[in-house]
Amino acid sequence: MYIVNESERDYRFGDSGPKYLMKGPRMNFAVVQFQAGQDFKAHLHNVMEEDFYILSGEIDIVVDGVVNRLKEGDLIHIEPGETHYCINNSSAPVKMVSVLAPYQEVDKVEVDGYTY
Repeated sequence: MYIVNESERDYRFGDSGPKYLMKGPRMNFAVVQFQAGQDFKAHLHNVMEEDFYILSGEIDIVVDGVVNRLKEGDLIHIEPGETHYCINNSSAPVKMVSVLAPYQEVDKVEVDGYTY
């Protein structure tokens, strides 16, 4: 059994980015937040699939060049090998859950020069 409260963890970039509540042994679970105008570098995963569930706000998640405008209550599933890029083009913060599985210690491949 494992119990953690979100208040016990920090966002990677101060007020934004992922806040991992669990990393492994079989999956990663994170709360992710982006302020207005913030983004997260385009990347893909070789093995892990990733789901984002939007808790509040709106965000554009670009998957293999297709822009997906997501809002509260939406879920997007991203397969291994699909390049994805997140940007908050709205004027308010966005908060979402990220689940990655199966757990791999190193599986993120950043994609330079990605445009959509």
